[in-house]
Amino acid sequence: MSTQVPQDILDGLTDVPMPRLPSDRAAAEQVQLEGLPLPVYRTGCLIVGSGAAGLRAAVELARRGVQTAIASQSAWGGTSACSGSDKQTIHTAQVAHSGDDLHALAAAIGAGGAMDADTAYVEAVGSVRAMASLQYLGLPLPQDHLGGTLRYQTDHDTVGRATSCGPRTSRLMVRVLADEALRLGVPMMNQTTVLRLIRANGAVQGAVVMRARDRCMANPTGLGLILAPVIVLAAGGPGELYRDSVYPNGCFGVLGLAAEAGLDLVNLTESQFGIGTRREGFPWNLSGTYVQAMPHIYAVDAAGREHNFLADYYPSTQQLAANIFRKGYQWPFHATRMLDFGSSLVDLAIARETAQGRRVFMDFNRNPVGVSGDLPFSVDRLDPDVRAYLAQAGALQALPIDRLRHMNPLSIELYRRYKIDIATAPLEFAVNNQHMNGGIAVDIWGQTVQPGVYAVGEAAGTHGVTRPGGAALNAGQVMGTRAAEHIAATGQARMGTGDLANAPAVLQAVQAVQAVLRPGSALTPAKLRAAVQKRMSEAAGILVDAATVQQALAASRALNAAIRAQGIAVARPSEAARAIQWQQMALASEAVLTALDHYIAAGGGSRGARAVLDPLGDGLPMVTSGPLDEARFRLERPSDRACQIVLRQNGDGFSVTERPNRALDAASRPFFERDWPAWLTGAIYQHNHG
Repeated sequence: MSTQVPQDILDGLTDVPMPRLPSDRAAAEQVQLEGLPLPVYRTGCLIVGSGAAGLRAAVELARRGVQTAIASQSAWGGTSACSGSDKQTIHTAQVAHSGDDLHALAAAIGAGGAMDADTAYVEAVGSVRAMASLQYLGLPLPQDHLGGTLRYQTDHDTVGRATSCGPRTSRLMVRVLADEALRLGVPMMNQTTVLRLIRANGAVQGAVVMRARDRCMANPTGLGLILAPVIVLAAGGPGELYRDSVYPNGCFGVLGLAAEAGLDLVNLTESQFGIGTRREGFPWNLSGTYVQAMPHIYAVDAAGREHNFLADYYPSTQQLAANIFRKGYQWPFHATRMLDFGSSLVDLAIARETAQGRRVFMDFNRNPVGVSGDLPFSVDRLDPDVRAYLAQAGALQALPIDRLRHMNPLSIELYRRYKIDIATAPLEFAVNNQHMNGGIAVDIWGQTVQPGVYAVGEAAGTHGVTRPGGAALNAGQVMGTRAAEHIAATGQARMGTGDLANAPAVLQAVQAVQAVLRPGSALTPAKLRAAVQKRMSEAAGILVDAATVQQALAASRALNAAIRAQGIAVARPSEAARAIQWQQMALASEAVLTALDHYIAAGGGSRGARAVLDPLGDGLPMVTSGPLDEARFRLERPSDRACQIVLRQNGDGFSVTERPNRALDAASRPFFERDWPAWLTGAIYQHNHG
């Protein structure tokens, strides 16, 4: 029996107000450097980023009495608070209906390869605590009448480990964690962009920042210092790296900053791409019930003519409809799903249409148009798995909009908030970049190779090649907690009170930031954005080849050389922070292309993020007319799953190495009486696998 959900409940799960920030604190100190009066702030631990992972770390640190502050470019403006899908998921620990099996969950998290087994197990074990604590803080995860958490199947998930509050799940997570952080008195330094880490004598000492509130005649860019012996990088992924992106605008992440700080970067070849609405309007993933409702997907050319292009890829109407449906839980592009008329053939078809300059739409008021010469679409002629799912959901209505409204009315309400009524008009979309699976290399506590520096959330490169949907949200909560525990237990975050520590290191960091800003340069943030995003979208999207990647890498290196030689010009001081971010984004682009070039040149094949095109490849997609030779690709080598590609900045370029995945000794089981002393004495925090 279907239950009608009242409008006020839909509104509450769609419009999620964020807490009001308290008045920002003024700097208690000031230092003169380079002729500028720089405000100086001090804290025990500086958290960079105000998303779900950073807030989790802040809450756990504050609970343990560690003096903590959050620096955020735009509070509540990152991916956690602003992005998602129609049923954004939280990863859980339950395996089907048979109870918890954490080893099986860990195996599923790392099943795609290039992931450390110990990290996967840490995330599995921590998922129980992460979800329960979010519920304790007030996250309204759905339950049945017996108290069980409602679950469903999602990406790379065979047993149904996903749960959801609706399209705003991660925003709701941010809200409950933000409420708790503010209740605990954690300072939020808003409109604060962290630009460079200050390091001396093998330790981190803080960061150079620009703050809007500190701009003045004598310091027009708002340059300042935050001194802290511990820093947690939690500023998300490099959302500005691609033109075709579903990230909210202004998400730069910290890959470039991390590279400049000498941190190791890992798995930069691995990203996620999938269908979604473009960032120029309202960026959103079109997974879950958007596609399970099976709307009509078509393209429009420059003359306004419609093209039922998917009919050129699938030999029957039933297969066409089934694979639109399967995008709901096979949302990310995966090369092997282009084979045997699989669901990623949908992504390939859409990408090829947009490359020809056509616009692609989905229409929820029309069922899929049938393949020529075949029977028309009918809910009575569906693949068994599709029919069974829709029947169990009670979603066998005649039109997609009615099926969508029945399964998930929130998905319609969400777009209405942004003045897009998918109940009455078609929705334009494309294949977009959505997530960076790689990032900063960390150990099982979130520590980087730089003592005192941690990375959590999407900034950390812990996700491997593929991951079950929601695993990234889970990883941020688990590793945010783990990092906080380690920081508190090891006593690193003791706030300094003396004179400005190691002034030469501070001066060097400030000079490095200022050296990028040069009036009269031909390079501007706008020009860098256009160059970087065009290159990455066209050379490093879902289809790549060796020659194109090599050319893109050469162009990226040339751009970074030009930045080092010429600097970047800004029209006004308020653009200075953005200029530094684009300098770092250009560096991140070179890092990604370096890793990708290394992988392809060494014979690496196609897997989660991309298809490596190769005229001699064994992967050959079939379409209605026969083999699609131009999309022939290399298959993945199983041996590549067992290792990870590691980059470190080396002079003006990057050194590249490979390391095997860290293992987990499954035979070494914990024993209470033997292992309890290690917990009591804090010896567990010395297990720093790296």
